Amino acid sequence: MEYVCDAPNDETWFRLVTEAEAVAESEQMRHAVEKHYRRERERAGESFRPLSSVYIEQDIGKEAHIQRSMPLFLTLRDMNGNGLATAMLPPGGKSGGACIIVGPGNADPYIDHGDAIQALANHFGLSLDRAHCYPYRR
Repeated sequence: MEYVCDAPNDETWFRLVTEAEAVAESEQMRHAVEKHYRRERERAGESFRPLSSVYIEQDIGKEAHIQRSMPLFLTLRDMNGNGLATAMLPPGGKSGGACIIVGPGNADPYIDHGDAIQALANHFGLSLDRAHCYPYRR
């Protein structure tokens, strides 16, 4: 995981960088982030175009391209490392794409972690309001 930003109440946002981290997040949080991570990583990989026609050099830059092109997958953790919320933001944390933010078991994270979500929004300069980012609202 990579550190992203601090949030109130001794909470911290981290970026999920590997598939193994996404799998662990899915297990801990009881939702399907790993499925979305795999799908987006595959889609980003398919869009890579090698700069060289030399076989051994064709994957140079591929991982960097994938990390730039795929959405950001983030986890909110407390000071004990417990998962509190999971977010998927547009590539690079830039505006213009969809966002999804859920709590354990796809529960509404805005109830208990609205301040932390606002800290993430401020960090990226995005609007991460509940109406647009929580897919299970009623």
